[in-house]
Amino acid sequence: MNPDTLNLIERPYQEVVDDILTAIVGGVVNEPIFFDKKSDRYPLSQPASDVRGITGKIEQEVNGELKTLSHSFQKNIDFIYDPDENVIAWQEGASAPADESVFFVDYFIPDANSPLTDINVGSVTRTLSEAIGREIATVYEQINLAYLNGFIDTATGVSLDQVVAILNVKRKTADFAVGLVTFFRDPQSSGNITISSGTLLSTTKGDTTFETTQLRTLQKGQARIDVPIRATKDFRKEAGQVDSASITEMAQTIEGIARITNFEATFLAAQDETDPELRLRAKAALRALGRATHAALAQVIFTGRGNLLEVWDPNGPELKRSEPGSTVLLIEAEPERFSSLQAEVHNTRAAGIDVSLVARYVFFKPKIVAQISAGITNQGKEKIKQQIIANLQLYVDELSSGDPADGKALLEAIKATEDVKSASIVDVISWVSNVTQPGTSQLVDRLLDLVAITPASDIQALKLGFESIVSEDGPIIPGTQRIPDRSRLQSTIELRNATDGEIQAAEFEIVAVIDGDNWWVSLDIDESDILLQENGS
Repeated sequence: MNPDTLNLIERPYQEVVDDILTAIVGGVVNEPIFFDKKSDRYPLSQPASDVRGITGKIEQEVNGELKTLSHSFQKNIDFIYDPDENVIAWQEGASAPADESVFFVDYFIPDANSPLTDINVGSVTRTLSEAIGREIATVYEQINLAYLNGFIDTATGVSLDQVVAILNVKRKTADFAVGLVTFFRDPQSSGNITISSGTLLSTTKGDTTFETTQLRTLQKGQARIDVPIRATKDFRKEAGQVDSASITEMAQTIEGIARITNFEATFLAAQDETDPELRLRAKAALRALGRATHAALAQVIFTGRGNLLEVWDPNGPELKRSEPGSTVLLIEAEPERFSSLQAEVHNTRAAGIDVSLVARYVFFKPKIVAQISAGITNQGKEKIKQQIIANLQLYVDELSSGDPADGKALLEAIKATEDVKSASIVDVISWVSNVTQPGTSQLVDRLLDLVAITPASDIQALKLGFESIVSEDGPIIPGTQRIPDRSRLQSTIELRNATDGEIQAAEFEIVAVIDGDNWWVSLDIDESDILLQENGS
């Protein structure tokens, strides 16, 4: 769903009535004002006798996710109107509009000369306005409902049936058998194991099939978990009723699951498939159109405008073989696309398989000191830091594979931030992705073992042992960790590593060519890496 479109059709009844009443008495309706959290006072375009109300958007956390929602602000709590200066003053610590959003003000003006002036409760004017407002609000509600019924996550009932019919999925009625199947962990496995909705199961003989109806996660240290199931579409009524201990087979092996069984017989459901169960099954059907194969993973990455370069999995050739239950993908993609590609690959992977994405990135973290104007609020300072990061990211995003990040260009991007008077980069930390080293943890363990069994005085034996371990032929599996690499930070004056003085003079660059291969420069910075100092402090 498009949140901007959704906000256009969310008009609460009280908001509609307030607009009508303000317009009837000759007031100004929905005057737009741009909000910037650097300031807390906003003048109106013309003199007002009083402010009736303000609406806008606020940022609020919903189920762990930050969302932008419509909101009506409260007079004398969230804001006050100062008639002497004709300004809206937002109160410290109260609700305020989302930064860089537009809020709308309804207010009365002196000498409006409207023939209608009585808008008190019970007056004819107000009664008629409320009646009209109710009808308008009802129309908005109906439009909103029609809009929501077009999406799988918000449609309900018959509307949801019509949405999922595109995938040839139909709601299962109460004449389908249901039950519980218990999944048992393999004693050799560890970590969380996800069992997706829509996982296909069958009886020992394969004469009846079922599918899981809800997603379940077998937590680390948990030996077993019960998962709800329902008979598939070909096994209605009595055909889906099976005895206990009959369901023992999985259509696709889930890494870390040793066996399954049903401790109780299945039985006909008491009700039809619920909307949440139907949504999960429809999404599983969509993912099942080619999930978990190398081709499917490559397609997901390609669709996200990346390229799959190499794959390490348990069934690959000896030099391309990963640990059981894990797959590593080396991709070529711009850094700003990496997070979305990682999410899509995670949604496509098979249940119980750990898929890691690795790309050729040179990460760098600049430490910045910036001089700013005096008198800026704490929220305004946070915004300046965010703008500095955004300007740096804008510059880095314009770089192509193999392009270095130039120190002077980085400094110019910082100085281009509004309210920044001067700035300097005092240090830079750089890393590279681990795309060439063998399994780092195993290598370290073997080196430590060698040191433990070899006398410290026998330098020659240690040297030969190190050479033997490091030079062994074996699979070179990329890791997801970063490797510190100061050599990426080069001087622009001479062909060598940049000195501290050259860093502070911005005479450096982050080099993105390694062994003839083009890598991507990726910015890694947060607000704690920026120190703001007010002029004169």
